[in-house]
Amino acid sequence: MNKQGPIILIDDDVDDLESFTEVIMGITKVHEVIPFSNSDAALTYLTDNSDVNPFLILSDINLPKLSGIELRDKIRNNEEIRLRCIPYLFFTTAIGQKDLIDAYSKSIQGFFIKPSDYNELKDIMKAIITYWGFCKAPNYVA
Repeated sequence: MNKQGPIILIDDDVDDLESFTEVIMGITKVHEVIPFSNSDAALTYLTDNSDVNPFLILSDINLPKLSGIELRDKIRNNEEIRLRCIPYLFFTTAIGQKDLIDAYSKSIQGFFIKPSDYNELKDIMKAIITYWGFCKAPNYVA
């Protein structure tokens, strides 16, 4: 985890990408926000840019083609990406017990419901960014 690194956003809802980006940019000037509307593009970015070490990945769980759970699997199974120690958190509009179990079995670090209230989203994002800013990670050398 790179405390100064970018925040990767993955969501197929353009309005949600814009809202999340706006909220994050209002909270921190340290982290660039890199949005993706699909998980394939995010995975390609992480794979092709080994010099990029993101601060966080915030992903919708319900994505077309490659779901958030499947993306998490691919990241965990890619040693080069996995060793960057990037916290992976889910945001979703709908939640089921199976989704929670599947997500936590893939070692995600958080699961959140997308709030409809802007101020609530801001509070959640501020708490997440603050928490991970204090958290320590091993950042192994491959």
